[in-house]
Amino acid sequence: MSTLAEPRPQVASVSLTASDADPEAFARELGESFERYGFAIVADHGIPADLIARAEEKAKAFFALPEEVKRSYHIPGGGGARGYTPFGIETAKGATAYDLKEFWHVGRELPPGHRYGDSMAPNVWPEEVRSFRDTFLELFAAFDRTGLRILQAIARHLGLSPGFFEDTVKDGNSVLRLLHYPPIPGDGPNVRAGAHEDINTITLLLGAEEAGLQLLDRDGNWLPVTPQPGELAVNIGDMLQRLTNNVLRSTTHRVVNPPPERRGQSRYSMPFFLHFRPDFLIETLPECKAGRPDFYPEPITAHDFLQQRLREIKLV
Repeated sequence: MSTLAEPRPQVASVSLTASDADPEAFARELGESFERYGFAIVADHGIPADLIARAEEKAKAFFALPEEVKRSYHIPGGGGARGYTPFGIETAKGATAYDLKEFWHVGRELPPGHRYGDSMAPNVWPEEVRSFRDTFLELFAAFDRTGLRILQAIARHLGLSPGFFEDTVKDGNSVLRLLHYPPIPGDGPNVRAGAHEDINTITLLLGAEEAGLQLLDRDGNWLPVTPQPGELAVNIGDMLQRLTNNVLRSTTHRVVNPPPERRGQSRYSMPFFLHFRPDFLIETLPECKAGRPDFYPEPITAHDFLQQRLREIKLV
């Protein structure tokens, strides 16, 4: 009998180009990772490297602006939905110490009179950073396309039509967040991002190659999430967990403070929170009820669920 320990399962690292060659195998590998960890790492995702580099440059330029200039783009009472959210506001659900971060939100551009105009605020744009608007609308569209390809694989894994999610996220209330974690001044109760789950459908994250992102596995262990430069960390959000009756897991994750030798360095990342459309009714999929109780018997619209959660994290 072998005395070697069983190899520890790992978060799947997959190439999105494999979804073209063998969509079923790709969906199986991705889906199993989401069921086990709530996370996967995706390479060859189709978001151009030069666009990512431009976006990083524009984000750093904005966060380097004087505090009074940045705060002029803060929208009181807006729940952080658009524009700038200053350092020291967002707090993880159930936590008392605020996160050590500031961020900017870009939302979907809607034409005048759109039916979701009442629930999706217009964007604001900083005048001080050249080509900021064009760069981030281009990046938003690229994330949208990549997210839909990942949702097609998720649909296959769940036994649904590959196009199932197209209507559910059409004109969805998705948000591109530009994140800056400033240098850490010293020890204390605050961390860069406290343990939390994401509210939305799926999250696609650029910038996780900088150490600090960790997930909590089902055995209670914190595991690092370590994509290679340019790769995406993708995770399941609460909305999709609810829709799939916990088949796909919205996993607790955090961004821990760096070791002392790295505390003088800023950390930047760009998560894209892909959302259902506001009026989509999140109701347990019949395919996800077989052999298990319905953990979410009360349907709720995506908009109502979002507002409920924003109150819990002190953004509204």
